[in-house]
Amino acid sequence: MTQEEIINKTKDFVKQQLENAEGGHDWFHTLRVYHNALRISKHENVDTFVVALGSLLHDIADSKFHDGDESIGPKIAREFLLKLEVDTDTVDHVANIIAHISFKGGNFKQAFQSAELDVIQDADRLDAIGAVGIARCFNYGGFKNRKLYDPDVKPNLNMDKATYKNTTSPSINHFYEKLLLLKDRMNTKTGQQLAAQRHRFMETFLEQFYAEWDGHK
Repeated sequence: MTQEEIINKTKDFVKQQLENAEGGHDWFHTLRVYHNALRISKHENVDTFVVALGSLLHDIADSKFHDGDESIGPKIAREFLLKLEVDTDTVDHVANIIAHISFKGGNFKQAFQSAELDVIQDADRLDAIGAVGIARCFNYGGFKNRKLYDPDVKPNLNMDKATYKNTTSPSINHFYEKLLLLKDRMNTKTGQQLAAQRHRFMETFLEQFYAEWDGHK
């Protein structure tokens, strides 16, 4: 089986698996990350086959929707790729990418590193910011029945991994707890450039949001 055939089978598999996923973590999110990852890859020295598979499978079983279990995604990806007779080095690499891509509060040292992970992580983080990122933030907040904003609930900027995973704070707080932090955590030059414009858009949105909230506009 050629690499192109494996990638196409992976697309079909992921699309089927995420058919009923929450709107911010569905097939279209995966497709955007895939396209962003390929775009960034053009400027990086990476294995594009690993980037393609890793980006397509990165959210195959997001722990947020599996009681916090971070082992399910890598396991599903590994079993799927082995059935396609993908070489074990590639399978291991993709599984490691899935296990280590998540933000998890940002206050931890990443145990696994690779240029391919850097690219996919940037692509995933780009989809968390800008106009799409704003839409995803409030879509997930609605999915979890969270408040839009509560001036009395301040953002927690020092969350550990467990606290971050279990937070129930309003959606606006998520901008300060994650989204606005991502611009300075991009791994690649292309990712940094793309993130800068999306970051500015979020800042403008927040200015407008607070002005409307307070009745000034």
